[in-house]
Amino acid sequence: MLYPLAGKRVWVAGHRGLVGSAVVRRLQYEDCEILTAPRQHVDLRQPAQVSQWMRDARPQAVVVAAARVGGIHANDTRPAEFLYDNLMIEANIIEAARQSRVEKLIFLGSSCIYPRLAPQPIPESALLTGPLEPTNEWYAIAKIAGIKLCQAYRKQYDCDYISAMPTNLYGPGDNFDVMQGHVIPALMSKIHRAKESAAETVDVWGSGRVLREFLYVDDAADGIVHILKHYSGAEHVNLGTGDEITIRDLAELMTQVIGFKGRLTFDTSKPDGTPRKVMDVERLRAMGWQAGTSLQTGLEQTYRWYVNHHLAEQRAIA
Repeated sequence: MLYPLAGKRVWVAGHRGLVGSAVVRRLQYEDCEILTAPRQHVDLRQPAQVSQWMRDARPQAVVVAAARVGGIHANDTRPAEFLYDNLMIEANIIEAARQSRVEKLIFLGSSCIYPRLAPQPIPESALLTGPLEPTNEWYAIAKIAGIKLCQAYRKQYDCDYISAMPTNLYGPGDNFDVMQGHVIPALMSKIHRAKESAAETVDVWGSGRVLREFLYVDDAADGIVHILKHYSGAEHVNLGTGDEITIRDLAELMTQVIGFKGRLTFDTSKPDGTPRKVMDVERLRAMGWQAGTSLQTGLEQTYRWYVNHHLAEQRAIA
């Protein structure tokens, strides 16, 4: 183990998000002090606020899980927000960490950093070898900049800053908005509504033929903590399962989990995105880690959370 977390003060930036909240849950088993910076107290896009909070809180390790995130529609219609907000968040945290002499930092990116037609499974070396997928290039460019910032700070200041690139994540705490969310929560919400209204069909964006890889968020959090403790290097590390599924098969599996008896239809006028995207996770496996939650089990747990929490909140608001 290169960096034991026992007794450390660990800041999880973005602790209320899908990934950050899972990392907080996972860190509770590490005998460390977990630090959080509520949004109402610290705007991570403001460098002075981030620097001041870091000086006051004095974290020894930082997990950069804070980000502006969303699905294809959100990326495509709000490109300036996705580029500007993510650039500012990561740059402010990384520079403030240097100023405060943080011992270890892990920056979390996304598999969308890779070229649209990258070799499959995608190795870490595929970065910057071809054009990005147009529907999420703004987010991808910001995440690439975060990787390069960590490398630059390692090279110039000898900072032990590393990067991990999670594949498509899902799980409790996700954004289940049909238009703004990623494919699993958006589709789960859509299929659930169809079930509740006894609809005959559910419309799925795209052809259904594209291939994707999905990682349950609590598995991702466990992988992030493992990388934080066991890795120190300039090159980023892929974080995924190495398994893939078509969107059609995913949607059919979700109808079984949710109990929807109708038909699926596919709207080919909507974008598919990258035709295939599965990560090469051999480097991570060589560190002794792999995911433990099957896709069906993860979907069942996510749907249970959605029904128990998300819908309950909606009823309370109504």
